[in-house]
Amino acid sequence: MFLYYNFDYLIFMIPAFLIMMITQIYVNSTYRKWSNVASNSRLNGAQAAQTLIRREGLPNLQIEGVRGNLTDHYDPRSKTLRLSEKVYSQASVASLAIAAHELGHALQDADDYFPLRFRAMLIPAVNIGSYMGWIFIFIGLLLNFPGLSWVGVAVFGLGALFALATIPVEFNASSRAKQMLAESGIIMGDDEQRGVNAVLNAAALTYVAALFTAVMQLLYYVSFISGRRR
Repeated sequence: MFLYYNFDYLIFMIPAFLIMMITQIYVNSTYRKWSNVASNSRLNGAQAAQTLIRREGLPNLQIEGVRGNLTDHYDPRSKTLRLSEKVYSQASVASLAIAAHELGHALQDADDYFPLRFRAMLIPAVNIGSYMGWIFIFIGLLLNFPGLSWVGVAVFGLGALFALATIPVEFNASSRAKQMLAESGIIMGDDEQRGVNAVLNAAALTYVAALFTAVMQLLYYVSFISGRRR
């Protein structure tokens, strides 16, 4: 764990931490603003999702409520749309945007959308790499075996690849959500459209910030190993 506690690490990671923090503040403030704006359709997130499910022809897709704030997600294994408590029950512009976004992932699944499949393929390797990468680096340095250290760097690189693969998946889901809401008539008027765009665009920034963080972490490891070799 010595890798995490040195000045060079802070040089690389403080900008990433700041960007993540600013992004999260922006996302939360945008969500709060538009969660307080009632939708003209008076549909809550669950009702809007159900309407869109029928419209898109996905009869086997289930909707469930899940505890927490902004814990919304689509589970491809059980074909279930899980909406957080407020999104599920509130008839707000933010609820419509988030519910439609998660349904966008269900449509990607139904369409066999390649970026979604590719990202799913990376998950097992990324989960293992998050535990094993620094171990490879540490052992490689300890035994003066730089090849093993670079294997550790490559393993950490999978995290950056996953973050990169996530961006087209999330942007496409948001694009589908905007189109579905507009074409179905669930959102009405320019103000609601602006709110949907604001919520989904703010959420997209979190994935860009996550990619920046993963790349900065990877660059730190590359710098660290290169420095130790010199």
